[in-house]
Amino acid sequence: MKAVYGLYLDPEAAQTAWSGLRAAGVDPDAITVLSSEPFEEYEFSHRDAATWLPWIAGIGGAIGLGAGYWLTSMTESSWPLPTGGMPIVAMWPNLIVVFEMTMLGGVLATVIALFVTAGLPARRTSVYDREIADGKILVGVRNPPDGSLSAVERVLKTTGAADVKTIA
Repeated sequence: MKAVYGLYLDPEAAQTAWSGLRAAGVDPDAITVLSSEPFEEYEFSHRDAATWLPWIAGIGGAIGLGAGYWLTSMTESSWPLPTGGMPIVAMWPNLIVVFEMTMLGGVLATVIALFVTAGLPARRTSVYDREIADGKILVGVRNPPDGSLSAVERVLKTTGAADVKTIA
């Protein structure tokens, strides 16, 4: 993987670099912005804002609800015990198992979806610098075309990057 990135001290400069790279014709999916804290008031942080995780968790919970109801009702129906005129499938005691299965379905669906959307385990190396942990913001381009490498470096330098680095 080849990458060029700059380290910025403040989010305004990182936003300027983001806008400058987009104006230079760099594909937004090739631009990487990493920071140790969220900057939700800036455009560069809204790129990955949309998520399906709440819907996936709800669907997982609904599947767990159905599985819990099926498990309890089929178990009681398969081995019916005479209970003196009370129903064989008793819903009040079954609610405990149904609730737990609902939560299990929601949690498992959320964890699996989180791993899939986060790209874990990572198959490709990511652009990273240790100075991000010290409060700097990384703005970089993964695999820039050979002809645009100097243009990307120029944009990063002119927008106030504290340091511009290249990974070969």
